[in-house]
Amino acid sequence: MDLPALRVRLAELHDAHGIADVHIGSWRETYPGVIPDTFMDDDALIARRRMWESILGLDPLPGAIAVAERGNQVVGFAFAGPADHPDAIKGFAPARSLHLYSIYLLAQEHEMGIGSALLDAVVEDRPAQLWVLSGNDRARAFYERHGFRADGVEFVDPALAGIVEVRMVR
Repeated sequence: MDLPALRVRLAELHDAHGIADVHIGSWRETYPGVIPDTFMDDDALIARRRMWESILGLDPLPGAIAVAERGNQVVGFAFAGPADHPDAIKGFAPARSLHLYSIYLLAQEHEMGIGSALLDAVVEDRPAQLWVLSGNDRARAFYERHGFRADGVEFVDPALAGIVEVRMVR
């Protein structure tokens, strides 16, 4: 069976629910038993839909936001912007001025080059930083293939039951 064509493009306001669905859906696929269920339940999905509506409704946008869509369905997204937000800093001085806040794909879309296309759409080849869960070996390997390296800074996230996040930079 042939898959519908994939397209990576800049996000628009009407993509908010699709982005939220991927955001929560990819967490459900990747992090069961790792992060608290309250971050992935139906209330969390409603909150993410509101959050993405709010972000995509800003003019100007707070950074670059891209979606990958197959047919008319969002199957992945990425968001990068200035590293001056608390989610980028986490109590540490930024290592780079650009921060990759999010890059998520549905599991069925892995290993197709979509993550690389999304990363290129929002970061290009610029120096950047990001946070990744220390035990997420798949994501860490992806970032390393794109030139990111752990810089030794770690954050123990009290909102995620003490999970350790590692900062990576390039």
